[in-house]
Amino acid sequence: MNINAMGIINLADKNKILKGLTVHRPLAAVPFGCRYRIIDFVLSSMVNSGIKNIGIFVERKSRSLIDHLYSGKDWDLDRKRDGLFIFQCNSSENGYGGFFKYLCENLDYLYKSKQEYVVIAEGNIICNLNFAEILDHHTKLNADITVVYKKYNSNVSGVVITELSDNGKVIDMLDLERILEPKAGRLFSRNLDKKAAGIYVISKSLLIDLAQICVAKGYYDFVKDGLIKNLSKLNVYAYRYDGYLVNIDSIKNYYRYNMDLLNQDIWKSLFFEPGLIYTKIQDGPPTKYMKNSDVKDSLIANACIIDGVVENSILFRRVKVHKGALIKNSIIMQKTEIEQNAIVENVILDKEVKVTKGKKLIGEKNYPLVVGKGTVI
Repeated sequence: MNINAMGIINLADKNKILKGLTVHRPLAAVPFGCRYRIIDFVLSSMVNSGIKNIGIFVERKSRSLIDHLYSGKDWDLDRKRDGLFIFQCNSSENGYGGFFKYLCENLDYLYKSKQEYVVIAEGNIICNLNFAEILDHHTKLNADITVVYKKYNSNVSGVVITELSDNGKVIDMLDLERILEPKAGRLFSRNLDKKAAGIYVISKSLLIDLAQICVAKGYYDFVKDGLIKNLSKLNVYAYRYDGYLVNIDSIKNYYRYNMDLLNQDIWKSLFFEPGLIYTKIQDGPPTKYMKNSDVKDSLIANACIIDGVVENSILFRRVKVHKGALIKNSIIMQKTEIEQNAIVENVILDKEVKVTKGKKLIGEKNYPLVVGKGTVI
């Protein structure tokens, strides 16, 4: 199945969100859920929806992302026509960049693409959705831009829809991270519960026009400059998504959404409905559970060796847990080693960390301790 849309995944301007975890990699390449990377979810959703032409705009530190994606073979994107395209974009010396700027530097990619519509997605989204349904909604309404949003039970942060018409047209939107404090105080008395998911549908011709007009004026942000400033001029409609969709916008939420996977209902809906989530294949032996191992309510990838206690935790590939060690409420990434009698609780350990014999690492449950890649403690 193919649909008349290309995909663009925008990874720019998101690298500071997870602090210690994005020192050596872009946000979209951060490991998630035992064996995946964050980008796998929106990329797999696009492929499962019939999008076969996908461009990825990454700003910096792209080596790990390129190594993960390579030719796109694991997503069936290594093809003669269309396929996977990675654009490494460099901000200026003063750090001045932005999606529209990078788009205008690579307009040939858009001009040569045969698809009429573009699905734009940010690189911090965990979801499994059908973009074909969103595109169908977009074309039936003859919309200029469609904004995917999710309704929450309380006020949210980021970009929110503050006013909708009865037929779903967006009347007003705000980027809460950019508004002035006095205005923010007045706005928080309103119910800001419709969070934009970071997914947009737009025609290719309109996207090119908006990008060129904004860049000519020195504006580079798609949402703030291309969308919000043009709400009165464009037919912008909202598409409400009620399935599991979250935006990783802090260490706290990264920890929380990983732990969500220990809920079987969430795990099944995220990884299998409406399609599978794909990732880079890495062959390895099954995990070994030694005679002293005790594992409860956890997700554990292959090639681990467990001889200690693991509770309510997520372990990535090739983790070693020695006799007498305890891991509780934690995320342990690839090739990390927890030595004998060490205790790790409410902690996120990046790749190749070593916690030596008898050491204790204990963070707060709502504010987990983060240990950087390759650290020896």
